[in-house]
Amino acid sequence: MPKVTTPEWVKDAVFYQIFPDRFAKSSRVLKPNNLEVWDSPPTVHGYKGGDLYGVLEHLDHIQELGCNAIYFTPIFQSASNHRYHTHDYYQVDPLLGGNKAFYALRDEMRRRGMKLVLDGVFNHASRGIFYFNDILENGAKSAWLDWFIVHDWPLSAYDGDKPANYECWWDLRALPKWNTDNPQVREYIMQIAEHWLREGIDGWRLDVPFNITSPGFWNEFRDRVKAINPEAYIVGEVWWNSINYLQGDQFDAVMNYLFTEPAIQFCGQQNINFDLVKDRSYDPYPGISGRHFGVKLAKVMYMYPWDITQTQLNLLGSHDTARILSIFNGDKTAVRLATLLLLTVPGAPSIYYGDEIGLPGGQDPDCRRAFPWDKPESWDTEALAYHKQLIALRRQYRALRRGRFVPLQESEYTYTFGRRLDGEALVVALNVGDTAQTITVPTGNLFPDDAALKIVFGQAGLTQTGGQVTLTLPAREGVVLAI
Repeated sequence: MPKVTTPEWVKDAVFYQIFPDRFAKSSRVLKPNNLEVWDSPPTVHGYKGGDLYGVLEHLDHIQELGCNAIYFTPIFQSASNHRYHTHDYYQVDPLLGGNKAFYALRDEMRRRGMKLVLDGVFNHASRGIFYFNDILENGAKSAWLDWFIVHDWPLSAYDGDKPANYECWWDLRALPKWNTDNPQVREYIMQIAEHWLREGIDGWRLDVPFNITSPGFWNEFRDRVKAINPEAYIVGEVWWNSINYLQGDQFDAVMNYLFTEPAIQFCGQQNINFDLVKDRSYDPYPGISGRHFGVKLAKVMYMYPWDITQTQLNLLGSHDTARILSIFNGDKTAVRLATLLLLTVPGAPSIYYGDEIGLPGGQDPDCRRAFPWDKPESWDTEALAYHKQLIALRRQYRALRRGRFVPLQESEYTYTFGRRLDGEALVVALNVGDTAQTITVPTGNLFPDDAALKIVFGQAGLTQTGGQVTLTLPAREGVVLAI
């Protein structure tokens, strides 16, 4: 097994995930006429017209929130608002401002010390990409025939009454699958990854990487990425146990839905909207006790090598899930408790754009609503305030970023854990019950017996006796303790 090393900067990162068409639009990009009204409900195929200059113009908001890294869903030229249907991997979509806008944003992010991670959609492309389009035009005579996997002729690329007679992702004929067993295709994808690293990105989030099963593909990908930038971040979209990818020879991390699941179950209790989470690749229901949560969380914390655990991309939601506020049926307190967990457990937290102001949304496309910049009266200012406070705490205490995870206490409605690094330690305690709970937490292995603890987030009654602390947690409250 190779030595496991992961990017140091990720251990100190707080990510902000942006769906570019819906975050912000500027006046610097020529807009077509048939855009949807910005604050109208999003649709499957409609465009709102967000662009990268819009992101640049709102970097202050992201930095003031406390985030120091941005993960973008795809930005390359595409005939879809989400841009998972890639037309050209070397061109930023013109509706986003093209490559010029990317370079302007990259330069400003560099100036601010922020990191930039792009979405790599390498399992499949689109009907509009040159290589597949050539097959549509020239049939079996196409020079690029073996870059995809064709089963029959003529190709049925648009007629939904006929079966797709070529390999495509989830049988979606708009998404022809690359033949990654072809060395030329493999080299083509590797060169794309290398190109954008040379252009200054700090890593790749890999879309459905488990669908690429060509032997050694991701091992070579890692070798070539790390050869250009050893600190580049490689994070895969894998929703389940990913130990086969996380041995130090492929990915640095995955999107940690194995954390998302118990965090929603414990904090949501009876307020989880089953209709918004059923039939997904995770099962964040029904509600669970603090004891059950402790078992599931410990499994996540100890599943992988420690260097991997520290760089897991922890999240409460993304462009692929309903919004966390809607999953909790509008229960703002449950969101606050889950956010407390997100920003205090090991791993790199990721805030989905708009969650910090209480943006609601059901499943796709509703979870991809436009950010209401022109309606600040609609923002949940309390949510914004506690996001800023918790992120600031994470940045203040190195133990919250890199400290060991220490389970301390659990009961039906409570769970408590510590974070420890060298001489610094903190305690995080949650009560998800509807009544106050008094708990006794052993702290002798975290603090000296005579250490005077204080509450640095939340509210609770606190008394200390020797190497333990007694907390009276109000109903549905969470606290962080430090010296």
